[in-house]
Amino acid sequence: MNLYFRLVWLFLWRVRHCNKIDFLGTSKITYRALPSDCDINFHLTNSRYPAFMDLARTYMMAEMGFLKRFIKLGWMPIVNAAEFTYIRDIKPFAKFDIETKLVGWDEKYFYIEQRFVSERGLHCIAHVRGVFVCKRKQVPIPTMLAEVGFEQAAPEMPAEVIKWKAFLQLKKEQNLPPSANEPIAFKSAS
Repeated sequence: MNLYFRLVWLFLWRVRHCNKIDFLGTSKITYRALPSDCDINFHLTNSRYPAFMDLARTYMMAEMGFLKRFIKLGWMPIVNAAEFTYIRDIKPFAKFDIETKLVGWDEKYFYIEQRFVSERGLHCIAHVRGVFVCKRKQVPIPTMLAEVGFEQAAPEMPAEVIKWKAFLQLKKEQNLPPSANEPIAFKSAS
């Protein structure tokens, strides 16, 4: 329930008083791990990380100056995939920052890096792949870039994101059934 309170607080106060960053800038928002965010191991539970990340990405759009415009256009951000590397735990009552930045895009998806950082150092690094959807259709990346007025070349994606992207493609190829027009290949048991 406290994330609903944090979401309301984000919209009523924080987005109205946020910093301004450019399209490829790093957004930073601070939270405190409340006891209700923690599990029986007395640290921030794994399920809270993606919830905090949702709030941080919303805040990033506000800092970029696009949140209101995207809401008005009916563009809803949708996460397609996410990966997490947990490094050290976040204890109850600890303050931490979430640093969020757009690290690149391809013909279909945009890629975001999010880091959980405190005075103790890096706690978690995560990558998110997503799209914007409007009326059940994906907003093309060139349309999004035109809407935000970004006319430069895409930044070079970090090596770990390139490898993650290849891994996601492999998972898709290995797990989706063949299309109706594709012949089924049978392998002999050796």
